[in-house]
Amino acid sequence: MNKSELNEQIALKILEHIDQDPSITQRDLTAKLGIALGLTNTYIKRLSKKGYIKIKNLTGKRIMYILTPKGLIEKTRLTCNYMARSFNYFKEIKGKIDKTYSAIVSSGEKNILLWGSEELAELCYIASKGLPVKIVGVVSFNGRKKFFNCKVYSKDNIKNIKFDAIVVATFEEREIAELKDIDAKVYYLWQI
Repeated sequence: MNKSELNEQIALKILEHIDQDPSITQRDLTAKLGIALGLTNTYIKRLSKKGYIKIKNLTGKRIMYILTPKGLIEKTRLTCNYMARSFNYFKEIKGKIDKTYSAIVSSGEKNILLWGSEELAELCYIASKGLPVKIVGVVSFNGRKKFFNCKVYSKDNIKNIKFDAIVVATFEEREIAELKDIDAKVYYLWQI
């Protein structure tokens, strides 16, 4: 994500939070956004200067933020941009998954173990439907117990599973590092 996209994402989140709760504090926004208080203040001032929000002093230190009609239009524009980026990201990931499965099928491997159990693994599972491969299990690092109709395993429990290859369906470095002890054909989505 480049700096412009990050700025848009933060601005969108601020506008969404203000729309949901006009009396939200900058400290609450800071906690929800995971950024510094000073940065939150800078974004609020920028949004106000552009006419997207109005700042109304209530009593003492209490402030209310009002989303203006111009702010509603901006929130819609930022939402559309975010969705377009998300769809493009999804198409890119889907292309990498398809290329990975094509390489697996070309190599004659059929029984696949998914390494990871979050959203990326779910996409890998869905993309495998209709292909001559079978997902024989999923390795979970988050304690997940169910994954569609697949068995879920810990890394230590995969020794007795018959599989031809592992598809790494996570971007978490600590989960990927766990592969160092596994003697198997491994497919990384980002290397295909």
